[in-house]
Amino acid sequence: MPVDAATAAVDKPLRLGSRELHSRLIVGTGKYASLDLMKECLEASGAEMITVALRRVDLSGKTPNLLDHIDLSRYVLLPNTAGCYTREDAVRTAHLARELGIGEFIKLEVIGDDTTLLPDMVQTLAAAEQLAGEGFQVLAYCTDDPVLCKRLEQTGCAAVMPLGAPIGSGLGILNRNSIRLILEQAQVPILVDAGVGTASDVAVAMELGCDGVLLNTAIAGAENPLAMAHAMRMACEAGRLAHLAGRIPKRRHARASSPILDF
Repeated sequence: MPVDAATAAVDKPLRLGSRELHSRLIVGTGKYASLDLMKECLEASGAEMITVALRRVDLSGKTPNLLDHIDLSRYVLLPNTAGCYTREDAVRTAHLARELGIGEFIKLEVIGDDTTLLPDMVQTLAAAEQLAGEGFQVLAYCTDDPVLCKRLEQTGCAAVMPLGAPIGSGLGILNRNSIRLILEQAQVPILVDAGVGTASDVAVAMELGCDGVLLNTAIAGAENPLAMAHAMRMACEAGRLAHLAGRIPKRRHARASSPILDF
């Protein structure tokens, strides 16, 4: 039985706000060598929700419009506020997405530092509260701080997305214990966002119990993006199935796999 069929037999769809998704992998649309390659990778990933940076949507006609290369009947768009450094900028960008008719969801991202690209959580919390109050379904990118993640949930976010590592670093999940603590208290979906480098990082996130993973650079920047998109899809499905199956406990000492009695 294929992995996705096996998972479907014991799992239920991911619920994000008003939407149900069968794929738990959300992928980005940036950094690809060509728009055709982007389309192929989106399909190979199996993703149903994809992120779009509003600053890449050119409606002037001077450059190719990214939205013209995306099948809007196939994918749920998740516009993001990439490049915003204040609450005001993030809210303004979200309003632009709504005016374009693609603002049902918003990936809230308010950057606080140009070097680390870590989020400014003071500005993020303020923006999340305002946008959720205005009816946006907010998926908030944040640090892996359990207290801050709970605060974001309390503002009305549809999902909280703690980073695994800094954006584009490819370092994987640096603090698994923080992710576990966030998951223990969460009442909304938790998706790891940022830091993924390869398929095993996705599998780890899913085995920890995360509801999904959001990534971009790990596919677009790979030597073979199309092959990596396939790998990410399989890792997400396998990691989720392993989580649902329940791993054996870790032990300090060996234990025979073939019992002496009661064969």
